[in-house]
Amino acid sequence: MAAFVPPNERPERSPHLPFGDCREAPFYGKDIISVSQFNREDLEYIFGVAREMRAMVERVGTFDLLKGKILANLFYEPSTRTSSSFFSAMERLGGSVIPINEVTYSSVAKGESLPDTIRTLECYADVIVLRHPEVGSAALAAEYARKPIINGGDGIGEHPTQALLDLFTIKEELGEVDGLTVTMLGDLKYGRTVHSLARLLSLFTVRLNYISPDILRMPPELIEKLEAKGVSQKEYSTLEPVLAETDVLYVTRVQKERFENLDEYEKVKGAYVITPETLEQTKDKMIVMHPLPRVGEISLEIDADPRAAYFRQMEYGLYVRMALLAMVLGKA
Repeated sequence: MAAFVPPNERPERSPHLPFGDCREAPFYGKDIISVSQFNREDLEYIFGVAREMRAMVERVGTFDLLKGKILANLFYEPSTRTSSSFFSAMERLGGSVIPINEVTYSSVAKGESLPDTIRTLECYADVIVLRHPEVGSAALAAEYARKPIINGGDGIGEHPTQALLDLFTIKEELGEVDGLTVTMLGDLKYGRTVHSLARLLSLFTVRLNYISPDILRMPPELIEKLEAKGVSQKEYSTLEPVLAETDVLYVTRVQKERFENLDEYEKVKGAYVITPETLEQTKDKMIVMHPLPRVGEISLEIDADPRAAYFRQMEYGLYVRMALLAMVLGKA
């Protein structure tokens, strides 16, 4: 047992540590694999920490909360926002990053299995963010890992940290989630961001509208799961019927990389484009969101509209990911 040290003889806590060492906190050492692991109380806790992170960044920029900790960013698919925001989050918290953004130049190219790659990286890192093209890859990695695994997107499955930052954006921009009408537009079949966000929104009293070409509809099994929870859902092929009632317009790109038949992609890639004329039909108090990148589905002219929240959405993501890193490493 450690010897007792009187309070007046203990070293002063660094002014750059906004939180204590919370190794008994609920998320310490835990994996972040799916939005299904969260309840509303968890969300309030995460968002509270994210707000503290925002305040610290605005006040001092970087601080040494995770000094000495190392993040391994393991990305089997291209990424700009998720990869760089986790990189920035760890560095702002005083930690370091091992970036692996092109597995072509890693041992994976030699045929190394995902479990072996994970076991290797956890010898060097304290937490691993994984993006992988196969559904269930993050859960598989977590089975073999001793260190926390954070799912950075697994194929067309889930993207839990994106869903968390999306919900945080909605709360910060509109103040509340209950009672809102959220309209999801574009690639709802392959879009893991809308899959995770829809699941997370099922914890609230919301109305969900799905707008997509027929071949890109929201997966029926997901609709059935949300229906069983009593979530109001409607499907449309055009946006006009729901514009006036929409509080959150969540736009997604048609993902060329998910199509085996490129002829089908060409048929639907420009199905919906949001223009200033589109927003003339919406509420004065609503927001347009997009996980980015966009490839023409939102006009550049929209960027100057105060309802365009997608770049603020990216910034909110930094604070949420800072919160998650601090939480799983026992510092929040």
